Parts: sequence; structure tokens; C-alpha cells
Amino acid sequence: MPTDAVTLAGRPVHRMGFGAMQLPGPGVLGPPADRDSALTVLRRAVAAGVDHIDTAQFYGPDVANELIREALSPYPEELVLVSKVGARRDGQGQWLPAQTPGELRAGVEANLRSLGVERIPVVNLRRIPGAGVPLTDQLSAMARLRDEGLIDGIGLSNVTLDEYRTARTQIEVACVQNAYNVTGRSEQALFDACGTDAVPFVPFFPLGSAFLPDNPVLTAPAVVESARRLGATTAQVALAWLLAQAPTVLLIPGTSSLGHLEENLAATGLVLDDEALALLDAAG
Repeated sequence: MPTDAVTLAGRPVHRMGFGAMQLPGPGVLGPPADRDSALTVLRRAVAAGVDHIDTAQFYGPDVANELIREALSPYPEELVLVSKVGARRDGQGQWLPAQTPGELRAGVEANLRSLGVERIPVVNLRRIPGAGVPLTDQLSAMARLRDEGLIDGIGLSNVTLDEYRTARTQIEVACVQNAYNVTGRSEQALFDACGTDAVPFVPFFPLGSAFLPDNPVLTAPAVVESARRLGATTAQVALAWLLAQAPTVLLIPGTSSLGHLEENLAATGLVLDDEALALLDAAG
């Protein structure tokens, strides 16, 4: 196993992965502005050692998965594809819940078709508050899909600490994917619980939300000052801080830019000294 690897659903992956959410068009809807560029980014990521790609059939919809399939199929044996279910898009591109057991199954089947695989290494159950579907029913549905051989590992996304603890009594949790970054730590208790349990934590929006006009992560004074002093970019500092928080953190920063991909990958080599860590720790 590589020295920087974390076990994800029984398979070793490097800690720096890739998120496919930014590959489709604006609003995560429709085709990319430059299809060839999107394919190049995916191929370069894998060539550089990325072996963990996060995606979803509802990115596009279908667009992200079809790009991954075109760029990378037949898939390298070491590549771990992680998708998610629990949402869908309507004709106007709105994000809608798809939380019932039947909808979760349909979501897994749609991912299998668009990725062109018979089994998905990990599928995250993305919870949507207020959907009115009991978590235990959802977990039972996911376990049936696992037992049928359609998925290997079951992850959780957008869950509360109580939901995480409930899930742990019913299934083996492959990973948890919740929002968490240097300036947004409302999920700290859940993050800490995953660390204690040695469950991989995969923070989404590690560099801030792409849906917000202002980015509090990359403009935070602590991040800007640390980047200036260390000769790094603000994105690299924010990613390196996350990697320093726990050995089971897995990152999936997304981009459709080859330059940003290279910048993100280089964050694994950035060492934050005590001064930077103290400053960044105080920024949350």
C-alpha cells in the first residue's frame, strides 16, 4: 500500500482524489464548454496517480459519468469510482430528492449504466433533510444492493452525527462525505467521530462552495497570509490544512482546468509549519 494511502471499502487509495462535479456545464447541467479539455483533465489526473474519483449520475445529468467512461474505460484496476444516490434533476435542472428505497435502487442502476460497469466500488447515500424517509429503510435498501453485488461499499453524505451513529449499528460505513473546510467547521463533531472510528472522511467543498459568489476559504486572511509566506497558492494551503487534520482524510477537489488540477495535486507536497497550522487552526 502506498505510504499516503487510506483504505476505502477495502481498497487502498491515495489521499488526493478528484471530484467530477465541475466537469459538466454551468450549474452542473449539460455538456462542458470544452469536452476535449474535460477528457484531458480526467486522463491527466489518473496518469498523475489519482485512484479515487467521486461522481454522480445526477451531475449533468449523466454528463460527468459519461465523460469518465469515455476518458478512462476500460478502467484501471486500481481506480476506485465513488458515486452517490439520493437526488435527481428535473427538466429545468432543479435538484430534487430521490430518497425512497425504490429511487435509491434506480439511482444505482442509472450510475451503473452511465459508467458502464457491473459494480460500483462505493456508493454514498446522500441524505436530504425533510424528505421523510427513515434512514434505517434507506440503509436496508443499500445493503440489499450490496448483497446483490451491484455495489461494494456504502458511504454516507450530508448526515448528522446521530445518523452516522445509527448507520454504524446497521452497516459498515465505507466513508462519510460532509461539508468541511478551514473556515467551515460546523461538522467538527462528526469529523472527530469518524477519526476516532478510522472511517475515511471526504470533505466536500474543501475549497469553498462553487455555488456562492464569494469564497470565504480562499480569501480568509489566515489562508492568504500562509500562502504568501510559504510560497504556495491559497488552494494548496487550504487542501494541505485538511490533509493535516487526520490521516483518514481523503480529498476530492474538482476542476475542469488542467492548471488547477496540477495546482491541487501539488498540495500533497506542501508541509505546513507550526506557524501556519496555528494561524489556520484559529481561522475556523
